[in-house]
Amino acid sequence: MSQPRHGFRAGLDSVLLGASVGPSARRLLDLGAGVGTASLVALRLNPDLQATLAERDPDMVALAQGNLANNNLLDRASAIAVDVTARGAERLAAGLAENAFDTIIANPPFFDGSAGTHAADPSRAGARHMDAAALDLWVKSAATSAAAGAQIIFIFPASELPSLLASFDQRFGAITILPLAPRPDAPATRMLIRARKGSRAPLSLLHTRALHEADGRAFAPAFDAIFRGEQGLVW
Repeated sequence: MSQPRHGFRAGLDSVLLGASVGPSARRLLDLGAGVGTASLVALRLNPDLQATLAERDPDMVALAQGNLANNNLLDRASAIAVDVTARGAERLAAGLAENAFDTIIANPPFFDGSAGTHAADPSRAGARHMDAAALDLWVKSAATSAAAGAQIIFIFPASELPSLLASFDQRFGAITILPLAPRPDAPATRMLIRARKGSRAPLSLLHTRALHEADGRAFAPAFDAIFRGEQGLVW
């Protein structure tokens, strides 16, 4: 997988997001796909999956398209240049269909754009900083693109969960939250949040899972298998 030499680079969050896509998924939309890391994981784990990678940065779109080609996935996936926060008509004109996907994933920018120190590289800053209003536009775009009954899955920092949960609760039901902690005795730092369009089922909070063993640098067996590409995330 090719990534830019400088700027934002995908990490474990993207792999976990791709691995969170269930085996029943058939039409996947990856919002803010970057170079396509999450989609590549999902496509490799599910041979019946078709994917659209939506990304606003033309350079990242080119890298994503190249990654699909280098992994022999062009018959199952494509990357399109589109701003997921744009108006509906603009998204449609860019090729992002409405009510068309049974699974939508996103690893959106997660730091408040008005706080903290921004990265010097524009692509890295844009991948990390966004205010609550822009985040709500990501969720709105997911809702518009999702077919009835579709699953929407985001990965997000635990510290910023309230703003994402508020946006999800306005539009989806059957919200399920999976907290992820670095180690068994540590607080959760990441959250996988999944919901279903059109559902009225209540929220579920799952047991926290630790990425690493209690001692040493080794990953817990289930996550080690995920990061080796041997299995998906069952949740």
